[in-house]
Amino acid sequence: MQNSSASPNIILVGFPGTGKTAIGREVARLHGWGFVDNDVEIVRRTGRPIEAIFAQDGEPAFRRMEREVLAEACARRGVVIATGGGAMVDPANRELLRRAGVVVCLEASPETIVARLSAQQGESERDDGTLVRPLLAGADALERVRELKASRQAQYAQVHWTVHTDNLTVTEAASEVKRAWTQLQARVAGSVAPPDKALAAVVHSSAGACPIYVGWGIRERIGQWCHEAGLTTTAYLLSDETVHPKQGRAVQTALEAAGIPVHTLTVPPGEPSKALEMAGECYRWLAERRAERRDFLVAVGGGVVGDLGGFVAATFNRGIPFVQVPTSLAAMVDASIGGKTAVNLSTGKNLVGAFHQPRFVLADTATLATLPPRELASGWAEAIKHGLIMDAGLFDTFEEHAEGIAGLEQPLATEVIRRSMAIKAEVVSQDERETLGIRTLLNYGHTIGHGLETATEYGALLHGEAVAVGMAAAARISQGMGLIDAGTVARQDRLLTRFGLPVRYPQADVNAVRRAMQVDKKVAAGAINWVLLEGVGRAVVRADVPAELVEAALRQVT
Repeated sequence: MQNSSASPNIILVGFPGTGKTAIGREVARLHGWGFVDNDVEIVRRTGRPIEAIFAQDGEPAFRRMEREVLAEACARRGVVIATGGGAMVDPANRELLRRAGVVVCLEASPETIVARLSAQQGESERDDGTLVRPLLAGADALERVRELKASRQAQYAQVHWTVHTDNLTVTEAASEVKRAWTQLQARVAGSVAPPDKALAAVVHSSAGACPIYVGWGIRERIGQWCHEAGLTTTAYLLSDETVHPKQGRAVQTALEAAGIPVHTLTVPPGEPSKALEMAGECYRWLAERRAERRDFLVAVGGGVVGDLGGFVAATFNRGIPFVQVPTSLAAMVDASIGGKTAVNLSTGKNLVGAFHQPRFVLADTATLATLPPRELASGWAEAIKHGLIMDAGLFDTFEEHAEGIAGLEQPLATEVIRRSMAIKAEVVSQDERETLGIRTLLNYGHTIGHGLETATEYGALLHGEAVAVGMAAAARISQGMGLIDAGTVARQDRLLTRFGLPVRYPQADVNAVRRAMQVDKKVAAGAINWVLLEGVGRAVVRADVPAELVEAALRQVT
């Protein structure tokens, strides 16, 4: 028997049908260890099969339970853990698993997987209570398995070892897993650093990994993270005239303490600075100081500074690295993540821009204590939106603890912000350039929200306020399309109101809003791609919304 107290765990990942449960039990027997099947543990705790949890609560709720159970299992030592087939899709899960032990992917061909799952087709349930029939439903199960497996293959590849199980018995495959652990366990135990508690998520893109650091009072660590990211030359710090005295100078001091020289430029606060003319001023500033491609830009401020700084970094010298240090809540949970950079034109918002991923994002939630209440409320709109479109559990948390969260109660508020930022990081990782339709879901409330901002010349409403009104309209369109009921609309309205956000703006010029919507980036072939709700935690993109339904919703919120 192995010394389990000092040993890293053995963690099995892979597509359904590759043998994680049966092989995991045999590996545990060979080691004399305990065995944890993550899906079985979820079934035990809820008293429902996995299929029922998906159908009744939705995938976001299941993934939240999956993360919680997985974290508990990984906190143990000397156990074999069999994960669910989709566990590796979550970047936070992947980081957690690699820190907890030797991660082995069990592989099999789509044909083998379908054959194995079909062998259980006659059973109403597996012994562990998890159902396999949904994956095989319909006429073309093999093609469905091929497509889903291909979409996860990049995540399955991020392991320590792979075992192909097609032609192996359970005993033979277990022996291969044990051999992998024997060769790697000392190396893994010695090389895995203690987890950085500030790391909330990682955006994976064509430009590489972008860590997202979130925590209360972590700003002073920026020099450390710059060095880890290979940013050790000269920093060009961009901030606005309001933020710089409170936050920018502290970031500059922390960078200089790490041996990084810093030049600073401040711009006037507010949306008017997000313009081509201001970008030109930034180019001149960089050129006069002979900034080079190996230097980097640090954007310290809200969404305006982050978008402007990112756009300048994307285009100066054909692209230089940059770091996002968001100081507003809206920038933390939304604008700082994903690499979208842009400036406005008089005819519309964010019409000139580029995709340029930051090297990392540093969100020090302590900076939020200095925000005016209205600006803080504006930021909660984007975080609430993430719950509405993808995570019913997060939305429930907002409802249950609204006053504590709004009052920045710690650690509650920081944890909610971490979850919200992790949701956006995961969406961006799946759809970096908004070509697959996944990232489009983040635009819930933004079609009418951007229309309101443009129609009011960016002066009357903060971005989150405009988005809140836009979400109120989108929910009513969703109801009109038969996707949700009046109770869901009312539930959304109540929560937005509890956070001090508007659900109507009667001062708006409806005609001006309508015109602005037609030049929005979400218009394709003359039709608006609307992001609508199918329920709390579930969003869908529709291009078939009748004009009269849009008009009715506009009239209800203006």
